Amino acid sequence: ETEGLMRAGGRALALGDARGAVGCFRRALLPVGGTASPRLRRACAFSLGAAYVETGKPEKGLEFLLQSQPSEGHGGERWGDLYFNAGAADEGLRDFPKAPECFGRGWEAGAGGRAGTRVRMGCCYLGMREPARAARCFLEAARGYVAAASPEAAAVALSRASTSMLQSRRFGAVEIAGVLAQCRSLCESIPDPALRGKLYNAIGLGYSQLRIFSPAAESFQRALALCGGERDRRGEAAALQNLGAAHNALRSFGTALGWHRRAAALHSALGNRRAQGECFGNLAYAYGQLGMHQAAAENYLHALQAFREAGDVQGQWQACEGLGAACFRLGDPQKAIGHYQEAL
Repeated sequence: ETEGLMRAGGRALALGDARGAVGCFRRALLPVGGTASPRLRRACAFSLGAAYVETGKPEKGLEFLLQSQPSEGHGGERWGDLYFNAGAADEGLRDFPKAPECFGRGWEAGAGGRAGTRVRMGCCYLGMREPARAARCFLEAARGYVAAASPEAAAVALSRASTSMLQSRRFGAVEIAGVLAQCRSLCESIPDPALRGKLYNAIGLGYSQLRIFSPAAESFQRALALCGGERDRRGEAAALQNLGAAHNALRSFGTALGWHRRAAALHSALGNRRAQGECFGNLAYAYGQLGMHQAAAENYLHALQAFREAGDVQGQWQACEGLGAACFRLGDPQKAIGHYQEAL
């Protein structure tokens, strides 16, 4: 019975059902009690601790991981996994400086395991606000996942590496663009459309930060195709908004209008007023660039109202500034002055 529960828990964990795994491992630990061998008790405690870490309960996880620690003389008994999960627990407890030490001690775990350790170390360095070191960890992890023939994990690691590289400002645009290109090439071999859509959206944001807008727009278009319909409405709204912003940057304002309108409507349906305000602001800017200043003023007003309801002060002053510009171009300088004063 215990072995069956352990297998069921392992399957649940592999499928991402950490809560289901906790239930299986807890039930497995209860029957063994004081009658089972110390090795079996430690195995059950170890699995339960690892599952608790995955559910976001690091304190509970660390409690069981410590119970699973082998006594002296049993050094070969899953030390690598133990240190890895203890490191994850320390990371969850925000003890970032201690976590990389635990992960480093759990290094001897095979190519895939080493790559996973590097990902966790990267997360710790992000928690310590050291994005350059985090980026290097994610890049090493990606190489490990490629060696282990795991393109999904490699693409995610490359995506996280590019984000960390952009945060650190220690990497050149050419180097970051190269990482984004690698990530994009791996996306073709990922069967899960939801994951592909999220990765394409992240790739597009990376290119946008580098101000390389053609591949950014292409990436957002691919993301939209993968998350459209009822599959992922929030992902669809984000892709529409990003696609419209990319076309604004490309000065394709006529094309951008349709994306902005669709994004604003979908954010409205989802109840996200702040994001809807951003879409109205983007729409107003596009109208202004096309010389349609009355339409620009109307959409800046819509944006201002949305930002007020969302409590977004920065969005409010940006909308007021846009309103001032639109009113000035419409030949009403006094109204423009009022909006500029409100913006100030």
